[in-house]
Amino acid sequence: MAEIQMDKKRILELRGKAQSIKATVNVGKDGVTDEVVEELVRQLKKKKLVKARLLQSVDKERGAAGQDLASRTDSTLVEVRGRTVVLAID
Repeated sequence: MAEIQMDKKRILELRGKAQSIKATVNVGKDGVTDEVVEELVRQLKKKKLVKARLLQSVDKERGAAGQDLASRTDSTLVEVRGRTVVLAID
């Protein structure tokens, strides 16, 4: 699955919106599992903008984990800040 691209203006707008929402999915020591992907897809379809928290037990580098999540959910990686990943679909 390919990552969907948005223009920079839209990404900046979504970053602002993301500041007011809480992470609703946790990615644990098992990493980006099918269950995590399914839950993110479900939430993205409903909310269009979702935050996921990468727990400290995640082995993968945070940026790579964010890219993997975006790719597997057919969404856009809006931001990786600390251990938080923001994903969006239009």
